[in-house]
Parts: sequence; C-alpha cells; structure tokens
Amino acid sequence: MIMTTSFFNNKIHWTGLLLVAALAGSCKKLIEIPASPPTELSQAQQFSDSASTMSAVAGVYSYASYGHGFMYNDGYLAAGTGLSSDELSYPGSSDPDWPQFYSNTLTDLNNYVSVLWADPYTGLYQVNVILSNVASSSNLSASFKTRITGEMKVMRALYYFYTINLFGNCPLVLSTDYQATAHLPRISTDSVYAQVLSDLNDAKLVLTTDYPSSGRARPNLYVVQALLAKVQLYRQQWQAAYDAAGAVIGSGVYSLETDLNKVFLDGSNEAIWQVPAEGSNSVVYEAQMFIPYSSNTVPGFLIAPSLLNAFEAGDLRKQNWVADYVVNNGSSGNQHYYGPYKYKQRNPGSANLEDYMVFRLAELYLIHAEAAAHLGKTTEALADLNQVRQRAGLAASTAATANDLLTAIMHERQVELFTEWGSRWFDLKRTGTADAVLGAVKTGWQPYKTLYPIPRAQRQFNSALTQNPGY
Repeated sequence: MIMTTSFFNNKIHWTGLLLVAALAGSCKKLIEIPASPPTELSQAQQFSDSASTMSAVAGVYSYASYGHGFMYNDGYLAAGTGLSSDELSYPGSSDPDWPQFYSNTLTDLNNYVSVLWADPYTGLYQVNVILSNVASSSNLSASFKTRITGEMKVMRALYYFYTINLFGNCPLVLSTDYQATAHLPRISTDSVYAQVLSDLNDAKLVLTTDYPSSGRARPNLYVVQALLAKVQLYRQQWQAAYDAAGAVIGSGVYSLETDLNKVFLDGSNEAIWQVPAEGSNSVVYEAQMFIPYSSNTVPGFLIAPSLLNAFEAGDLRKQNWVADYVVNNGSSGNQHYYGPYKYKQRNPGSANLEDYMVFRLAELYLIHAEAAAHLGKTTEALADLNQVRQRAGLAASTAATANDLLTAIMHERQVELFTEWGSRWFDLKRTGTADAVLGAVKTGWQPYKTLYPIPRAQRQFNSALTQNPGY
C-alpha cells in the first residue's frame, strides 16, 4: 500500500479518526456522533450499528488541518499548484520547499510534494475500510449501506482524480489488505480513470438529489454529476461533460451569489459541495496561508503579475477576491502587495463563517460552456460564459466563433477559479498550453514538469513505484 498508512493494523486504532469525527460532530451541518465515543474500537465494533458507522464517516468528511479527514485541507494544493502555474509567487526565503514549486525545480525530497501524495492515500484507506465493513455488516439496513457506499465511492473518485492529475500513473488501492497492497505498482491514468468513472456511475445510481444531512457537506446526486462533468471535461468527452454539467445547472437548486463576498460562506447558494471548516487553529486553512498575520507584513504568497494583469478593468473579482496590502518598507516607503482573498477569516472566532468549497455553480457554468463550444453549440456556450461575466460586473463577451469562445472561456476560468483546487495548473496541462504559457514566464521550463515527482521515501518503501521522467 502506501507508507503513510502502515500504522493501521488488523485491530484498527481509531483514536485519530474518532477525534476528527467528534470535531466534525460539533458542526451543525454534519451528522450526529454518538455521545462519549470510545477511543479505540475493533473494526467489528466500529461498524456494529449505523451510529458507530457514522463516526467513521464523519472522520472522512471532517476538516481539521494537519489531520486525517477531508483531503488537501492544509492548503498545500492551492499553494503548490498556484506557484507551479502562473497564479502565485513566493517572496519568502525561510522555507526552501515552496520556491521549488515556483521555479519548477521540484525534487523527490520536497516535503509538500510528499503531503500531496500521502493525503489522498491516507483518506483512501479510511474510505476503503468503510466500504469493506459496510458491505460485510449484517447489522446495517440495506438502504443505509447503499447510501454510505455511494458517498464513499464519490470520495474515492475525488481522491484518485486529483492524484493522477498531480502525479500521472499511480497505484490503484481498492483493498485494506496491507500485505496485498504494500508493493503495488503504478498503473496507467486511463485505468485509474476507468475506476473513477465506475465509482461515480455506481454512486449516480443510488444517491438522490436530497442532501443526507443539513447543509451541503455530504455528496448528493448533483455532487456526483458535478464531479462527472469535471472528469469528462478532462477526458475530452464533451457530450458527457455537457450533459452532467447541464443537469446540475438545470436543477434549479443552485444560483450564483450576486455578492462575491458571500460565495465561500457557509450556506452559499452557489455551493454544490462545501465542507464545514472548524479547525482549532484556523477556519479554512487557505485563509491562514494567504492572509498575513499582521497589517504591516508582506503576504507569504503573492498574486503573480500574469494573473493580476489578466483581470479586466472593473472586474469585481479583483476588487473582492484580491487583497491589496500596503506595507511600509522603511526607506522604500509604502509598497503594494497583492494576495488571494477568497477566504477571509484567518482565525477562528465566536462564529466560523466560511466553509471549504469543493464544487460551486460558477465552475459548472464554465464546464458547460467549454463542452458546448466543442460541440458547436456556440449560442449556449456564450450564454453560460456571460452568466459568470455578468456576476463579475463585466460586459457580455463578444466571442463569436468556437475558437474565440474557447479562448474566452479559458480566460474566464483563470480569473474565476484561481487558487481553487489546482484548476489553473490542470487547465494548462489538459489543454496543451502549459509549454507556451509557462515557457514565457518561467526560466528553465521543461514539458516533463507538468507532473510532480514521486516522493523518494515512497519509492524506498515500495520498490515497484517508478519515478516520473525527468526527476
């Protein structure tokens, strides 16, 4: 399997899992956790009834920085891919690992690359434990088992989708048998995508349009279709992407927030899937990463000039989602530094207002628009594009041909989805424009750098893991 999960054995120590489950249980939106859960349970005990099973499920959805639970909740995906692409720059010098992303000189010893590899596999172990034990339980109702199985397959699909887009070929772990999975080789992205689509299609058959708990913290049918739309877009299956995105848009459940400052708040009308973020040291960790700790401090991550210059005059996204920090640099006087400002609550307070956004409606409009343009549905593509532009306070696009529309949609994705789930980095790769775009702004850019290196420690642990070319 993966080194980071080797501490799990036949009698699972669920201490960490139950801890984050209890934290998640404090959220008004998630699920009820049994009172005074034990600190250690065998798997048989953990899945003896629906209440104890939901403790494990809550752990999968919980958002707690540097812990088990929802993947990439430490902000490393947004920061790393933002630096790798043309979104962010890193002015600091105290951390040797972040500059490697910006200069595209990653090594297999980079600590943050190791986290980006390990986080999904840690989560996958928890997901596979739940899938296995729910399937074998004789105490759980058929409807409960069906629902939880569908949800966990969505999670598994999400983990693998991002792993292959960061690293390419990867081990496909579907079992909790450590002896069987410890030395799995990497398999092709096509094979992993086949499993992703299989899981999503299974979930599509069993999940309903209702969210299973208050809020939008656990997947429903529209979450499945949103992820299917994204997967099919990346696979260039235009009709499938168009249909899946259209189902979400046409549901009438979601609407674009007219106020950009409300998009990432708990209860956002735009949210298709947002996970409650209630860590002890931060709310959404990306706010703590991107917002400086004091008013006269240079941000740790800056908006790169290429992104700053991509905003059109009057774009409300620049006004609301890009912070202008004025820092006095002594003899140099006041200097302006620009940083990401989508999440605005840096520290926990009496009320945590923001949730961690996974899917939102604006992205589905842009997926639908791109697929429509490829299908020759230029009128629909333009209408979708203009929905997003209108919300940003911009005039309707004048793009007329399919090629012009695709260029306009890519630009809109750049300024709408920056620092969200690696969207820009993946867009440059999947559209074949990484060499042209990054070659113009990055010294020493090489095509092989669109994939991150497999961490050395993982390859030392598992000799079947090959390294990506160039590293």
